Amino acid sequence: MAESKLPRRKIPIRAWLRAIHRDVGYLAVGLTIIYALSGLAVNHIGQWDPSFEAYERTHELGGPLAGSDAEIAASVAARLGVEGKPREVYRTAPDQLDVTYDARTLHVNPISGQVIDEGQEPRFFLRLANWLHLNRGKKAWTYAADTYAAALLFLACSGLFMIKGRKGLIGRGLVFVMIGVAVPIAYVTLSGGP
Repeated sequence: MAESKLPRRKIPIRAWLRAIHRDVGYLAVGLTIIYALSGLAVNHIGQWDPSFEAYERTHELGGPLAGSDAEIAASVAARLGVEGKPREVYRTAPDQLDVTYDARTLHVNPISGQVIDEGQEPRFFLRLANWLHLNRGKKAWTYAADTYAAALLFLACSGLFMIKGRKGLIGRGLVFVMIGVAVPIAYVTLSGGP
């Protein structure tokens, strides 16, 4: 009796590729949002500080402040809840004592007791996103960023082969790939490059 030959089962490569592409895409969503928002923020660094927001607040301490410049600076800091040692305490005028810290300056009028507090506060979320995007975390974050970059490369390459035929890489997909490649090449060529 002759053995019946069973048809060879085809391995559904495109189905596996789509499933893996989908799952890697889901994993990449959080990092993509962080990197995209940070990229938009950092691209406009000439128009604004993407990590910090400037502020100015006025405080009335209720009348003249007595003592030496150092004593006035310490008293004002205690009353406003400012922690840390000032970098400098100096007079800019008889009615203005400046007390500078790393991210703020207190402009104190010892005669009136008015204090103008100028400084910078970290922008919610963006400072953290920029810190990650610019790899300020160094070695440990480099592994995470490299893994994310490899995932993006996989997503880009696997996306090329997900659809076959005229709507895939052989047809209109190739046109879009060529446009995507042409944009940075055209910009570098027209701008004169680095």
